[in-house]
Amino acid sequence: MKNSFEECMNVAKTYDVATPEDGLVLYSITGQPDKRNRDNAFAYVAAHKGAMMIEHTPCGSKLVEMGLSSSKPPFSEGKAVLIWHEASRRMIEQASGNVTAFVANAVPESVFRTIELPLILQNAKIKTVNGVDKKEFAANFGL
Repeated sequence: MKNSFEECMNVAKTYDVATPEDGLVLYSITGQPDKRNRDNAFAYVAAHKGAMMIEHTPCGSKLVEMGLSSSKPPFSEGKAVLIWHEASRRMIEQASGNVTAFVANAVPESVFRTIELPLILQNAKIKTVNGVDKKEFAANFGL
């Protein structure tokens, strides 16, 4: 049986998205010619104890299990994006310390630039991105 949009959104809204202090790792692949940022993020997490991407949280793991990481999600891509936006929003709001971001060439319409980076700037518990003051880092993207 396919998972409904409502079931998946409920997971995005309620499952645990917590990451350790200094442990959040983000990546951006929207509009990219390859998956290099994602591959680099996975390699970073494998090499750094306590580092976590959304896929490693109970929420992200469940969404992947429900088919939301595949190229053919159980419903429209637009609805799948809404679900990941919700999970990502909650994860950024709970994060603290330094965020590690693999976001080379992140396009303006990417989740990183539209959702994650603005929320990083609003979260007083997040101090730096890639070891740089978060405001200085955001200036690289025109924010």
